[in-house]
Amino acid sequence: MILIDESEKKILIKQIDNDNGNNSNNNDDNDDDDDDDDDNKCHEIWSRKEKRKWFILLLSGTCLLYATRTSVPLLMPIISQEKKWNTTDSGIILSSFFWGYILTQFASGYISDRIGGLKIMWIAAIGWSSSTFFIPNIIDVLSTTTTTSSSSTTTTTTTITQQQQNSFVINIIALTRIINGAFQGMHFPSVISLTSKHVNESDRALFFGVLISGSALGTLLTGSLGSYLLSKYNWKIVFHVMGSLGFLWSTTLYYQTLDNKKNKKTNFINKNKIKTNNIKNLSWRKVWSKPSFLSCVFTHACQNNCFFVLLSWIPTYFHDVYPDVEGWMVNMVPWLSFVPCTFIGKSLTEKLINSGYSVTVTRKIIETICLTMQIVNLLILTQVETYYSAMLCLMFIIGGTGFHNTAIAIVPSDLAPSDSGSVFGLMNSIGAIPGFVGVYFAGHILHMTHSWPAVFVFIAIIDVLGWIVYLIFGSSKAII
Repeated sequence: MILIDESEKKILIKQIDNDNGNNSNNNDDNDDDDDDDDDNKCHEIWSRKEKRKWFILLLSGTCLLYATRTSVPLLMPIISQEKKWNTTDSGIILSSFFWGYILTQFASGYISDRIGGLKIMWIAAIGWSSSTFFIPNIIDVLSTTTTTSSSSTTTTTTTITQQQQNSFVINIIALTRIINGAFQGMHFPSVISLTSKHVNESDRALFFGVLISGSALGTLLTGSLGSYLLSKYNWKIVFHVMGSLGFLWSTTLYYQTLDNKKNKKTNFINKNKIKTNNIKNLSWRKVWSKPSFLSCVFTHACQNNCFFVLLSWIPTYFHDVYPDVEGWMVNMVPWLSFVPCTFIGKSLTEKLINSGYSVTVTRKIIETICLTMQIVNLLILTQVETYYSAMLCLMFIIGGTGFHNTAIAIVPSDLAPSDSGSVFGLMNSIGAIPGFVGVYFAGHILHMTHSWPAVFVFIAIIDVLGWIVYLIFGSSKAII
């Protein structure tokens, strides 16, 4: 016989009661167990079939994202001519997009890592679709208001009033573009956060790198469908169609993921799990102290300067220098090299790594190909005299970005495999700075010098600086 005192007896009775209570409430706890199962499932690796489905869905979303983004550069020469805007005004509108784009990169990546990228992606899609769709309405309302107002002014003050009103219109349109950029800035961090949880680490970087090629497909969509709609109808219908396609994709995303109970189990992270997520232990001081991260960010910003300036100004360049060129050629042909170069970069990356080269050396080789293609062809572009030569140079320059997307663009997955959404968001946030600084500065150079070669030399110098820094300090060794 085992003797126990009264206090021990009370403890045993309490434990028995708790056990009985737990057993009697098994049915009530099933939901909690399901939540735990959901939590485990949310980190399951996608099967080949699932990965194919998600790849198509995410690729189409990236395509439409860029189709809406590049609608403004496509239409800017026509709109500015109609509204009598100068290159500085156009530069403000084109560059304002990136003021919003930079604001949401880090925050959306951080939140996506905590609550799941799909929610953020869907909210973003609604935002960038609607802000694209209603741009013509905003321009029309502002133009009507300012026209009515200016008709009531006296002759002596008409010029000043029109300048003030024109400035007001530009600022409101720029604000609309900032909002559009803020929503678009949420897309890629949420995508990389999602893929980092459901794609094998060995396949993750290349999966995301190829997804980025959707940006070229979106530009081609704008160049083909957008140019057709512009020639057949007017510039307003382009915004409406691109915005509507964005709404269609966001609806598809909703019904495929957010509103589907069967899929819902694999999409969201249980709140209890978040408490132990690695993001809680993410040391940003450690990240910022590493030359490998800083060099990655700097070179990414330098290459983005080239990409964003050309993305924004190519239509205007051909409109000014080669006005007889068909619009569809201008907005399609330079981008045809992007996707092939992305897949070439992917294949070359796999071959180099399988041959025994380290990931660091491989990334540097691919990035060198990117920046060399861009620098050489930018300098050649300053001397060309035919639009055929200009097209060829631009194809090589934009093709270089395809290599970049399989090099530095996926380095955050190397440096921080578990926190890639946050780290990529931070990198892309800083990398977006040239979007407004570089694009605006290019417009300022054009306004002051009326020289396109000066713009191309400016881009080439920035690329050289980024190349040197990454060769010296770049690394793909994990830092967290």
